[in-house]
Amino acid sequence: MSAKDSRKLINIITVISTILMILLGIYWYKMGILTDQVKMKEYLSDKQVIGPLIFVFIQIIQVVIPIIPGGVSLVAGVIFFGPLWGFIYNYVGIVIGSIIIFFLARFYGKPFILHLVSEETYNKYMKWTVNQKKFNHIFAWCIIAPVAPDDILCMIAGLTEMKVSTYIMIIIFGKPWTILAYSLGLVYGSKWFLKILGK
Repeated sequence: MSAKDSRKLINIITVISTILMILLGIYWYKMGILTDQVKMKEYLSDKQVIGPLIFVFIQIIQVVIPIIPGGVSLVAGVIFFGPLWGFIYNYVGIVIGSIIIFFLARFYGKPFILHLVSEETYNKYMKWTVNQKKFNHIFAWCIIAPVAPDDILCMIAGLTEMKVSTYIMIIIFGKPWTILAYSLGLVYGSKWFLKILGK
């Protein structure tokens, strides 16, 4: 399968997964799971072990193969597991996924990245790597910033001379801020939206 065909397939799967997530969200809303904490706890009562493991695995997958919108999975973690554990599961899954994607890019190089992004996008961000020291600083700030294309930059970082220890430290200490910003923004945004629907 060519890189172009891979990107098309991923785009199709992304659209399908987004639709399924929306339908699932509507289903949970009608069940009262998203609006009633008692019903939510009842729903999750038999999923105390397998639920978090599945969720962390989903977060790893969505970083390595972006078929599920990251924002959707972030807010799902907070809604279903609460602010603390939702944050922890989000963090663990995203950190592991970010480390995996770095090593995949480092071992398989440009061909691997082109299966996920276009050559135009690839060339755009490769221009940032001319100066390694400067790229390290840009990368660190982008990992902290909520709206930065961090998944792409994680792959690009794998092609540079960035030390593995430097990369892991940036991911470990930079990701919490992004996850926290997304989670809080999406949770409060969804509550506001649900209030509007309730009216």
